[in-house]
Amino acid sequence: GLGDGRGADRAARAGAVLDDELLLERIAELRPEQARERDDLRSRADASAEERAELARLRQGRKEVLAQVDSILKELDKLEGA
Repeated sequence: GLGDGRGADRAARAGAVLDDELLLERIAELRPEQARERDDLRSRADASAEERAELARLRQGRKEVLAQVDSILKELDKLEGA
């Protein structure tokens, strides 16, 4: 009869379907936002990789300059000792 819980079960299922539809709509709304965030993160990662490469180049350049300074100082020491 009416008190067997079937009506409540149907109502719960109808609510679940409505919840699922709302969830699908919300997901559809979020997809472009997620795509923008993903693209932003990719561009940041690319920039970070470029910055790391530049840092590596600068470190190498610094090593080369320090080697040149060391060489100059050794030459000066030789000249002073001569």
